[in-house]
Amino acid sequence: MLHPDKWLEKYGDYLYSLAMLKTGKKEVSEDLVQDTFVSAFGAIDSFRGASAEKTWLVSILQNKITDYYRKKDVLKDTDDYLQQTDTSFYSNFFDTESGHWSSGYASNEWLVTDNPTEQKEFYTVLHKCIEKMPAKLSGVFLSKFMDENTSENICKEMNLSSSNYWVIIHRAKLLMKNCLELNWFIK
Repeated sequence: MLHPDKWLEKYGDYLYSLAMLKTGKKEVSEDLVQDTFVSAFGAIDSFRGASAEKTWLVSILQNKITDYYRKKDVLKDTDDYLQQTDTSFYSNFFDTESGHWSSGYASNEWLVTDNPTEQKEFYTVLHKCIEKMPAKLSGVFLSKFMDENTSENICKEMNLSSSNYWVIIHRAKLLMKNCLELNWFIK
């Protein structure tokens, strides 16, 4: 049996955290959670009990997040965005003449720890790095590396061409590498 009067108290923080992780935007996350509750309330009669209440709400939220990224204002003119920023983006990381890493961006050896305290601190930094990414990049990055979606599904869900997808993934990985090295790893 569903208890919509307890949804906000029981699941609000969890759903908000999930939306923040996926969008990196406070207002958008709040709206997505609110839309999730409204949609769930409207669909109470269709809930068959095949999953837990929380799982059902998370599924609705995931669909809302996908819809958010499908909207034209979020991924609008992705081709133009990628073309306009190609030179300036890559010149930050690579020597444009040789194609090698710019000094200061060459790969460093990263140490992995099993210490739970350090892992928690790492994930805090990781989430902050994701929040700093442009929405165009973070949505695709999270879908690929956190949700483990296939490139085909991501392209379909976010209305991206295969080439745009790979450019976005490449850029997101470069930004993540840079952010983690600046905020977590010792050079």
